[in-house]
Amino acid sequence: MIDEKTDKPRGSFWRELPILIVVAVLVAWLVRAFVVQTFYIPSGSMEQTLERWDRVLVNKLVYNFREPQRGEIVVFKAPYTWSHSVEGEDFIKRVIGVPGDHVVCCDDQGRLIVNGKPLDEPYVYPGDAPAKSEFDITVPPGRLWVMGDHRSASGDSLQQWTQYDEDINIATIPTDDVVGRAFTIFWPFDRATWLSVPDGYSAIPNS
Repeated sequence: MIDEKTDKPRGSFWRELPILIVVAVLVAWLVRAFVVQTFYIPSGSMEQTLERWDRVLVNKLVYNFREPQRGEIVVFKAPYTWSHSVEGEDFIKRVIGVPGDHVVCCDDQGRLIVNGKPLDEPYVYPGDAPAKSEFDITVPPGRLWVMGDHRSASGDSLQQWTQYDEDINIATIPTDDVVGRAFTIFWPFDRATWLSVPDGYSAIPNS
């Protein structure tokens, strides 16, 4: 019985190494461009869910197969009226209302009401009200109403609503501008956790 072996010429590893490096770089670039990307949190607008300088992983593929859902934390390209940057900036906020949702502030217990149901928000920054001012909106097709968890320190849909004469198109963001869903904090290690949808959103009916 003959034992067949494949012998590589000496030095073949070093000849193949540049190819392996190029392939590794290409795979890393493809993953970052289309699947998962890291983002850091530069402000306190999502405290205490996300602290300043936390680093999160963002799933950039998920919304190719479905639409963003209430309660998810999303990264999006901020419109010019939000960031005042021609190049655009990445913002991170929580989705409160999806297309067709009727969102109102507030009930007699100070809670947001979404499609007639009060929304419990245990993640809102301690001492903050669920909203800085009263509002009553319906989210247009293809857009999202988003808010920071630190409501008193967040440049979000409500801030744009009050600043731009209650223009619902300026106050909401296009779903097409969403980069992806933040699904975990991975740094610092002592804060590592999954960013799941809070239980309160399960009681909200569709519009």
